[in-house]
Amino acid sequence: MNFTLSASSLTAIFMAVSQSSWLTGGGSSYNVFAHAIEKGCFFAIRTKDINIKRLLAADSLTDRMDGWTEVILSRSRARKKMQHPESAPLYRYICKTVPFDFISDNSPEYHMRLRVVRFQIAEGVFENILTNLPSDEFSLEEIKRLYYLRWGQETSFRDLKHTIGTANFHSKSPEYIEFEILSRMTLYNFCTIITMEVPIEKRTEKWEYQVNLSMAIKICFAFLSDHVGPGSVNDLISRYILPIRPERTYARQLRFQAPASFAYRFI
Repeated sequence: MNFTLSASSLTAIFMAVSQSSWLTGGGSSYNVFAHAIEKGCFFAIRTKDINIKRLLAADSLTDRMDGWTEVILSRSRARKKMQHPESAPLYRYICKTVPFDFISDNSPEYHMRLRVVRFQIAEGVFENILTNLPSDEFSLEEIKRLYYLRWGQETSFRDLKHTIGTANFHSKSPEYIEFEILSRMTLYNFCTIITMEVPIEKRTEKWEYQVNLSMAIKICFAFLSDHVGPGSVNDLISRYILPIRPERTYARQLRFQAPASFAYRFI
């Protein structure tokens, strides 16, 4: 399923990522959590085992976990500078090179309360979620279901970043970067709306089929460039379809990606 993304949500997410989480290893960062908490927003963010161990100051993790933890964030390791020395085990040090917008000379510490949820998703495979959703309203199973629902958004952002080309920017100033994001988002929404209207022929009884979104976006680009006539768009898109295979999983592949120069960036 594809999602059309609103301008406000997409811009806010991309600006937050560009300003903080890319420098701290993804969305699972204290700065992202603090911004969401200060704005009164709820979140559920996946994180790695090593981050949970650091957060809980634990050597190992249980297979199933659901509980709240408190931390006190500080730029200093010195015990004499602690405002609450009786809670020394709760202190977590944030390096000065790591962005955190809520610590200053007048406010050297920041208290944070997070809910840690851990559950099994496959044999020997576990997922860790950091959230601020209340325990009395959202059980562990509900958190698991909610996190599964965001997969459609994950795939939409993947297509927006890589297929459309929002992973690379030509600009440096925040204003022009925001303009690029909004332009790519408009293009993404246009291509998605066109794709959703394309009739799909069922070729076999075994599988349901879906449009190959990458090829559909390329065809839409050709249409916008006057290389394809309006009457041919739907017919061309319907030729490139893929079977929907539910419950198929793949191992996560981490690949090194060299930075692209301006000459080869998406236009």
